[in-house]
Amino acid sequence: MPGIEKLPIEETLEDSPQTRSLLGVFEEDTAAISNYCTQLYQAMQRIYDAQNELSAATHLTSRLLKEYDKQRFPLGGDDEVMSSTLQQFAKVIDELSSCHAVLSTQLADAMMFPITQFKERDLKEILTLKEVFQIASDDHDTAINRYSRLSKKRDNDKLRAEVVEDVYTSRKKQHQTMMHYFCSLNMLQYKKKTALLEPLLGYMQAQISFFKLGSENLTQQWEDFLGTIGTSVQNVRREMEEEVGQMQQTIQQMERSCDPLYAPCDPDPAYSTVCRSLTRKQGYLHIRNKTGLVSSSWERQYFFTQGGNLMHQGRGEVAGGLVTDLDNCSVMAVDCDDRRFCFQVTSFDGKKVVTLQAESRKDCEEVKCCSVIASELAARVNQSALEAVTPSPSFQQRHESMRPTGQSRRSGRASSISSVGSEPSPALSVLSLDALVAPETPIQFDIISPVSEENLGQSKTAAQSGRRSNPFGESGDSTSEDNSILHQLFIVRFLGSMEVRTAESVDVISETMRQILAARAIHNIFRMTESHLLVTCDCLNHSPQGKMFPLSSVVQCSSHQDNKRLFGFVLHPAGGRGDSRAVCYIFESNNDGEKICDSIGLAKQIAFHSEMDRKAVEKRKEQDKAKEKQQEELSKQRQIEKDLEEQSRLIAASSRPGNPPAPDGQFLVLSNSQSEDSDAGEEGKKQGESEA
Repeated sequence: MPGIEKLPIEETLEDSPQTRSLLGVFEEDTAAISNYCTQLYQAMQRIYDAQNELSAATHLTSRLLKEYDKQRFPLGGDDEVMSSTLQQFAKVIDELSSCHAVLSTQLADAMMFPITQFKERDLKEILTLKEVFQIASDDHDTAINRYSRLSKKRDNDKLRAEVVEDVYTSRKKQHQTMMHYFCSLNMLQYKKKTALLEPLLGYMQAQISFFKLGSENLTQQWEDFLGTIGTSVQNVRREMEEEVGQMQQTIQQMERSCDPLYAPCDPDPAYSTVCRSLTRKQGYLHIRNKTGLVSSSWERQYFFTQGGNLMHQGRGEVAGGLVTDLDNCSVMAVDCDDRRFCFQVTSFDGKKVVTLQAESRKDCEEVKCCSVIASELAARVNQSALEAVTPSPSFQQRHESMRPTGQSRRSGRASSISSVGSEPSPALSVLSLDALVAPETPIQFDIISPVSEENLGQSKTAAQSGRRSNPFGESGDSTSEDNSILHQLFIVRFLGSMEVRTAESVDVISETMRQILAARAIHNIFRMTESHLLVTCDCLNHSPQGKMFPLSSVVQCSSHQDNKRLFGFVLHPAGGRGDSRAVCYIFESNNDGEKICDSIGLAKQIAFHSEMDRKAVEKRKEQDKAKEKQQEELSKQRQIEKDLEEQSRLIAASSRPGNPPAPDGQFLVLSNSQSEDSDAGEEGKKQGESEA
């Protein structure tokens, strides 16, 4: 190639100063090439790393778009148009991710490999040759100096021969090293051009193939799709701007109209009218809490009236809690030393007194009037509710006619509250009532675990044996161990239970929840005691009541669709699945109803697999026992055959007479007929023994 400088290899032996000066120029050029190549390698490495990161990020984006349907968004989670659009985008991005992966592979082969080879192999080889040449040059200079110091007066042939040999060896080594070094420097002038052009050529070819592959994948169909999506985005943005404008107008109107309401007290009490006919009132009040015998503290909470009850709700809570029952209560203003606008709500028996404070005189009067009206309405609502849920004769006779003949009536085992809340309200349809809930079913507000004859028998056995049982039904034996794999403890509150007609229906738990919550609201039952529910692979233990529900009897378990704190499970009675009646238990948890249901499902799966493993182990043991028994029978049969053979041999030997010796000391020889008779007799005896 013209225009490329070269080092003269023919002048390496002479090693003139001009040659050394030219060598210095080539070494400076090599150092500059090495520095520039290192920077170019780092830049290309960044391109390659960025391409790998882009490929991984594109693949992750596609995977996240595919998992959009699995996400549980509290708002807008069921948008099918959005889901289908994201699935289309995921498909396109997945194809782009494949193209990026191909581009990364091409960059690694066509761009990074040539420049890496030039940097790691060619440049390092020149550096190594440079060090070797420097060492050889120093050795040659040392040998020449030693040769020049030879004395002409004292002629030592041996020393002179050693010095001459040393000069010969060092000069030869320097010459050979210098020739190879010059050759490598000359080749570097060619390699630097290829080392710079090949990576760039590979990079451009990889990009061109990537764009071609992308143009093939992104067809006219995808362009139309992207155009449609762009139009939809513009429409959504336009709707958002209109909504923002409306909200800004609403904010301005609210600011103008609500300006007088910002003050905590009435600006002009003479013109502020008090509405004394309110049936419902809600807002923030301060409640007085006793912290000691004479000390107290005030807490600001949100209060509201509902169903004849005064309720309060903290920030962040889903539902409110009961403060006091307004039925037949008294509401009056009180004077507090440290507070204004205070009033007191006292229960009908005088045992519970609640002191509240309003922000203004108007709020105080309206809350008092609303509490009095709610107290009067509560008595009438309770009376009408009792009349509504009490079964009429015609309604009861209709259910009696629908029952099969010969069915015995259930004894009234519930309390008066349970029996009153057991009957369905008239708003329920007869079809759903008969299909899900058994007629005349009392609602149990106190938990009752299923009692079977087996449990009774076990308890009697435990009592007779003198062993003590803990509340979870486990034996007090110290040597017994719990082999259950799963142990999860949850804090729950029992709401109620009732018998249901069908256990396999998916709506039976939600219907039971609705009836139990309605009965609690009608009868003002809001107090619930926290307890623990222990989920194991064997049963569900409810403490401190010590109630145990066998896991094999749990048919289904689910949580409420809207309120995830509510969950329930359907339990078959002790009679098994042959009985058509089942019991549905409803609980309230601390925002983990779905987690409890998942835990119960996991426990059932673990129990099922454990049972399958146990059956497989028992089957394997039975097979091993059968093999051992077969081996024992075979060994016994072989021993019997061996004994019979030995016995037949002994009988044959004893039945055959010995040959008496002749007078002259010789033995008599039996004839052929005698030997044949004896052999036939032995065979007959063996045959008889074998038949025996």
